[in-house]
Amino acid sequence: MSSLVLYLEPIGGIAGDMFLASALDLGVDAQALEAQLRRLNLPGWQLKVSKQKRHEITGTHLDVLIDAEPAHAHSHGHEHPHRSLKDIRGLIGASSLSPRVKEDALRVFQVIGEAEAKIHGVPVDTVSFHEVGAIDSIVDICGAAVVLELLGYPAVYASPPPLGSGTTRIAHGVVPVPVPATLEILKGTPVRFEGLGELTTPTGAGLLKAFAHMKAPPPLTVERIGYGVGTKDFADRANVLRACLGQAAVTANALCVLEANVDDCSPQLLAMAMESALQAGALDVWVTPVTMKKGRPGHLFGALVPVQRREAITLQLFKETTTLGIRSHAVERTALARTYETVSTPWGPVRLKIGFSEKGGELNVHPEFDDCRALAEAHGVAVKEVMTAAVAARFKK
Repeated sequence: MSSLVLYLEPIGGIAGDMFLASALDLGVDAQALEAQLRRLNLPGWQLKVSKQKRHEITGTHLDVLIDAEPAHAHSHGHEHPHRSLKDIRGLIGASSLSPRVKEDALRVFQVIGEAEAKIHGVPVDTVSFHEVGAIDSIVDICGAAVVLELLGYPAVYASPPPLGSGTTRIAHGVVPVPVPATLEILKGTPVRFEGLGELTTPTGAGLLKAFAHMKAPPPLTVERIGYGVGTKDFADRANVLRACLGQAAVTANALCVLEANVDDCSPQLLAMAMESALQAGALDVWVTPVTMKKGRPGHLFGALVPVQRREAITLQLFKETTTLGIRSHAVERTALARTYETVSTPWGPVRLKIGFSEKGGELNVHPEFDDCRALAEAHGVAVKEVMTAAVAARFKK
């Protein structure tokens, strides 16, 4: 099995136009991107795509060319009109973009809006976007959501972005770099305080926060590589965003553990959940008594599952238990190779499970319990007698 992964490396930072440019360099069709963005019914813009080079790295550069956009009455004379989050929700909601593209784009605006609201000390719905509310930024953010759709919704990973240093001028005047919104958006995620100038913009930070796992990707086979070239040319680094698209291989024996803490689930439901998980493909299940918050007695439900069965078994556990959340983490297992053999006992045939390794040879022999129990019940003998006889029969050969 395999899954599609997009890995972003903000070598020279990240901005909305750089993300779109890297996608075009990967092979996303510019006409398909523009056709989708026209569904915004937002006039006065066009895309200009070119090849450019930074520090001897050639990539794609994207300009969102804007006609003169009239300033709203409340813009106080700034270059761009101000749009509130409510305005942008209305604009995107009224468009004919797909539901998921709308949802993804609005998530980015929400992330940026929440950061701006905290910085300015106002409710998020009243935040007035300046640069981010301009047509080019709306195109960038909605375009990023369209790109993910055109790529087939890969899992997105990203390395920590460099934030830059110094000062820059925004609608509110001269501010430090990283600008307050960028730093607020990326709070709680790994970043790098390095570089000269503004390397990561609020839009770029919003895309990372909304879409990316801020960590190294799983091992993957890289199929396509794209370089999105930014507008600036820094002395110390190439102003490019590298994007790698590839398949993350999932080996047949890749395993994970699913866990859930429950304090309101009856023993009958837990037993049923264990059976259900095994039927859905779990390799093992267990229930352990635990003491939960507020001193409540509860249970830890665990299941060892193949990675390719994780979603199906997770759904089954939600159906069969009262939990509202299930944790998952990857595990490694060392397992003996195994074979099966049938032996004869005084009461009938019993299957044996034989475990062995190439270096250690045969290491474990165990009779199938269900076989032994069935024979014991049929002949009125103890199960352990049948089990002992089965193992003895194996070594008499």
